[in-house]
Amino acid sequence: MEYQRITSIEDPLFAQMHNLMKEIFPPEEVLDFPLWKEPLEDPGIRVFVAVHEGQVVGATEYRYYEDWNVAMTDFTIIGREGLGIGAFLANHRKRDLQALAAANGKELFGMFAEIYNPYLSQDHSFGGIKPMDPYVRREVLSHLGYKRIDFPYVHPSWQGDGEAVGGLDLCFMPGDEELAELPASLVYDFLNRYYAVLPNKPQEWLDMAAKLSERNKVSLLPL
Repeated sequence: MEYQRITSIEDPLFAQMHNLMKEIFPPEEVLDFPLWKEPLEDPGIRVFVAVHEGQVVGATEYRYYEDWNVAMTDFTIIGREGLGIGAFLANHRKRDLQALAAANGKELFGMFAEIYNPYLSQDHSFGGIKPMDPYVRREVLSHLGYKRIDFPYVHPSWQGDGEAVGGLDLCFMPGDEELAELPASLVYDFLNRYYAVLPNKPQEWLDMAAKLSERNKVSLLPL
């Protein structure tokens, strides 16, 4: 299996990845094909695919923020069972992020991720791929060290229609597993930068951000 970076929508591997995304994720979570052009060309956005026998069988997108020394996992896709794709992607991503942090003269503080909460919503079948089942994914991410950030969470739809998307938790995997809280300002600033690309914010998101801005700390709770 190969870990290959995609930097152009002209890369034939990208078409495979985008089709896989449409099979796995609900429509509001998938950016339209042509809108990927600029993100893929952005050096700060890292999109990698797992290629097995010429086929894209998994993918992950993530980014590293030097000023905060934190990362964000945008998504992880496991497209086939029995190949160890999840561990393959997680290990390569970890090594890449550790190298980026080291080049910044630091050890990675931690990584954000939006994680589906099947106890809030059971609407997602994820293309029938069992490793993508939200109950399975939640437990796997808990084993990796992710913790739930303690505040009610919604995010703007990636379809750009101003709709709020619920059924997820914003989580954080701290480099120090004993870390029990984060500065609320870090979470607030991160969300504002991360979703700056979507100017049409739903009122639910604006209300959430306003309440977050009034807090000093947010707790990290078990998944």
